[in-house]
Amino acid sequence: MRLIETHAHLDAKPLADDLDGVLARAREAGVSDIVAPAYDPESWDAVAALAAAHPGVHPALGLHPWVADRALDLDDLRARLLACGAVAVGEIGLDAKIDGPGMERQVAALRPQLRLARELDLPVILHDRGAAEHLVPLLREVYGSAPVRGVVHAFSRGPELAARYLDLGLHLGFGGAVTRTDARARRAAATAPPERIVLETDAPSIGLQDVPAGVCEPRHVREVCLALAELRHLTADAVAALTTENARALFRLP
Repeated sequence: MRLIETHAHLDAKPLADDLDGVLARAREAGVSDIVAPAYDPESWDAVAALAAAHPGVHPALGLHPWVADRALDLDDLRARLLACGAVAVGEIGLDAKIDGPGMERQVAALRPQLRLARELDLPVILHDRGAAEHLVPLLREVYGSAPVRGVVHAFSRGPELAARYLDLGLHLGFGGAVTRTDARARRAAATAPPERIVLETDAPSIGLQDVPAGVCEPRHVREVCLALAELRHLTADAVAALTTENARALFRLP
């Protein structure tokens, strides 16, 4: 079974404190590749460095909505994306539930990053927390009638919102939510087009049914795969194969 973990913050503690162990345990679980998004200029350096040092780790760089009030040097971001061979612009997006930068400021930071992704022909890794009413129109503004290449990561809502993002051309990243029996995301995960599904953990931030946040690792994407297989009445090998192919195509991985 080959799995691709499409969202893990390898530069964050406690993962960064035992990175070799984290990566070894991921390989033992069948994880061949990990997309490691960064969220601010300091983490851009860290993620680029660890990706350069560890085959199978693929960097993504962006300015997260939680730090949208920080100055964004778009030329610097462009240069860094190209220099490190980034596979995506991210993690970027909008968050309506934080006590931090307001929506106007978040949109102002996101718009040029979306345009940069189009310019460089890179997918986007999108964070959406209660902000779809702002995010969907912005994506339509920037991409027009063209499909949006990217993923809504840690998707935790139902089929109705999933359909709005799927209509734009986006993939959905399913993680720990689908392992919880009461999660709305399970209905979306069960019905989403198979070619638009990828797996993730958002380690270490989001836990699974039996794995608390903070100790979640990329290896736990295997449990996400097993839960998705049960929801879709498929074998785990079949889900691993289709999500791996989807991730390879989306991020243009070897």
